[in-house]
Amino acid sequence: METIFALATAQGKSGVAVVRISGPSATAALQRLSDVPVPDARRASVRRLQSAEGVFLDEALVLTFEDGSSFTGEDVVELHLHGSIAVIRAVLSELADMSDLRSAAPGEFTRRALENGRLDLTQVEGLADLIEAETESQRKQALRVLSGDLGARVREWRQDLVRAASLLEAVIDFADEEVPTDVTPEVGALLTRVRTRISDELTGMRRAERIREGFEVAIIGAPNVGKSTLLNALAGREAAITSDVAGTTRDVIEVRMDLGGVPVTLLDTAGLRDTTDAVEAIGVKRARERAGTADLRVHLIASEAALPEGREEIDILRIAKDDAGAHRLGISGRTGFGIDRLIQEITERLGEMTLNASLVTRERHRAALLEGRDALDAALDMVAQGPEFYDMTAEEIRTAARRMSALIGDMDVEALLDEIFSNFCLGK
Repeated sequence: METIFALATAQGKSGVAVVRISGPSATAALQRLSDVPVPDARRASVRRLQSAEGVFLDEALVLTFEDGSSFTGEDVVELHLHGSIAVIRAVLSELADMSDLRSAAPGEFTRRALENGRLDLTQVEGLADLIEAETESQRKQALRVLSGDLGARVREWRQDLVRAASLLEAVIDFADEEVPTDVTPEVGALLTRVRTRISDELTGMRRAERIREGFEVAIIGAPNVGKSTLLNALAGREAAITSDVAGTTRDVIEVRMDLGGVPVTLLDTAGLRDTTDAVEAIGVKRARERAGTADLRVHLIASEAALPEGREEIDILRIAKDDAGAHRLGISGRTGFGIDRLIQEITERLGEMTLNASLVTRERHRAALLEGRDALDAALDMVAQGPEFYDMTAEEIRTAARRMSALIGDMDVEALLDEIFSNFCLGK
């Protein structure tokens, strides 16, 4: 395995910059940068770094990790440098001149962690989500996946499947011996348990996807009812043009926000009305479509008597332009009345949607689980027909087990790896 290096912190000037070196020549590279003996593994030391010609480069905090106890599973050295662009450039240049080192590719440190058994594929994806997390709920969800919870569940399911297949194969292989021939009840129970748990994960997948990608909340109502003014008040900036002229908003305007730790995209839509204006009609059509697919809708009405049609139970109702604060459900984007209460209600409604969220967050996960569940459905139908179908049942169980193995990266995933790791930064 080659020894690789990269800047692990963000590009540019900073207080501290970390350069990571991983591979069999990591400690030798550190020795070349400093004439002081390499410290014991997992020990920190401060040392002067110098070039091959003895030119002083920087004074750095150095951490070393032994093979098997580092992030990558290899010998690792971390150089915590002063975050000067010139210092970083000088140290990286010195490492590049070492013949047994090379610059790391994007995500290569994490890929080595996968290949060395430090992470499974779901944990790698959880790490990618953690790096991209912008809200508290995204951070928590990513950490659950990164901690190995999904991988642990999948391994438990696979263990049950292996047990079920082994029972069937024992009957097939030793039909003439004294072995129990009716293993149908136990096999059926194992398959049913795994199928139920897979279904539970798939059921909660939409909630998990929304935490990862964000919820959509549409603000809808008649023209000139104050939707754009409310959006601007919620966003804290002039995100949408406001005017007393009805029909100003023609397209859907999107503003991404963090509401109570939940990622939310607010949608300002065209006023809902019948119109002969061709352009406005397109805007109204788009507004209805986006509002229909949104997770939550905030209906703005002119009075308590103007109840909107098609309102769902989860939707929120507000009386618009209540500058004087005269109504319990009133709101005013102009004065700010009712804004805090609306934010709290949106947060509560979306929070309820995140309950029982699955650990399954990606289309790859969903496809593997669906294929596995289909194989289990076939296996359950066959095993109920008796021992003469045990061989076909065992094959369906093996298919389901292979789907579980692919999910955590134990097999059949080479085609995915380049795409997954290309989205990581160089130092990760």
